[in-house]
Amino acid sequence: MRTRQTPADVAARAAQALRRRETDAFRRETFALPREAAREKAREVFRRYPKPAYMTEIESWRELPDGRIEFTMRRLPTAD
Repeated sequence: MRTRQTPADVAARAAQALRRRETDAFRRETFALPREAAREKAREVFRRYPKPAYMTEIESWRELPDGRIEFTMRRLPTAD
């Protein structure tokens, strides 16, 4: 039998997930740009922080109602 989740339960889980995310080793930057500018920004980040050294990746992205692309780039703070 599942118990009902209250808004407080959901908020506590979200806060816990955020704390876990903040303690991981990755740096994140979020951008909201027109489509072509977003592509260029992603290329620039990959050039500056190459994937093999910094584990750079686009963590998430979505198209906003106004047509801009919001995306989050994730990378390690230093290369090994």
